[in-house]
Amino acid sequence: MIELQGVSKSYNSGRVKAVDDLTLTVQPGEIFGFLGPNGAGKTTTIKLIVGLLLPDAGTIRVDGIDIRKDPIAAKSVTTYVPDTPAVYERLTGLEYLNFIGDVYGVPKAERLRRIEKWLEIFDLSAAVANPIQSFSHGMKQKIILIAALLPAPRVMILDEPMVGLDARSAHHMKEMMRAHCAGGGTLFFSTHIMEVAEKLCDRIGIIDRGRLIAHGTLEELRAIEREGQSLEKIFLELTAE
Repeated sequence: MIELQGVSKSYNSGRVKAVDDLTLTVQPGEIFGFLGPNGAGKTTTIKLIVGLLLPDAGTIRVDGIDIRKDPIAAKSVTTYVPDTPAVYERLTGLEYLNFIGDVYGVPKAERLRRIEKWLEIFDLSAAVANPIQSFSHGMKQKIILIAALLPAPRVMILDEPMVGLDARSAHHMKEMMRAHCAGGGTLFFSTHIMEVAEKLCDRIGIIDRGRLIAHGTLEELRAIEREGQSLEKIFLELTAE
């Protein structure tokens, strides 16, 4: 579960309000899609949830853990895929995955099984012994996704996870997201791809200028605008100037 209560975050000495009094709950077993125009506050919200930023006000709990009071415990049940694949590029892919396994305390035998499974699924087995700096953008995205899956977390936070993935890997990614939540996990992800959000998400939130302007199931969002509309049309109308 992810809970945000009255969360705000400002930049530039308070002159720019990136997140404004955000209250939101994501339940276990739920895929929650987070949509918004560029600069709306999506990535700031995600960085607040994973503890890379501290809120100016409000409370954030992950799996019932207050991230300000016990940040290590909150991070231990969470994995995060950023919007750009930032990794230790001088490590090989395998060294990086073993490093993540050590950080999360994944037992060696189980770690090996999971690594082999995900390398095969994402077609990275042949490249994993090479330095990450030799990887393409798509390969870097894959190694970060595998690292996020390796600890089998209860909560996954993904910022634009489909960017750079080929069609087959994107398909496997969507299957993984469904399987994660079918097993009781919680998944929060941002995307600009409306078709993905429309087909994949149990609920959707739309943020604009730092404020949550709508959230609910696709049917509930359609009730706000007009019956039968696509998510893209709803999004465009809700975020219009």
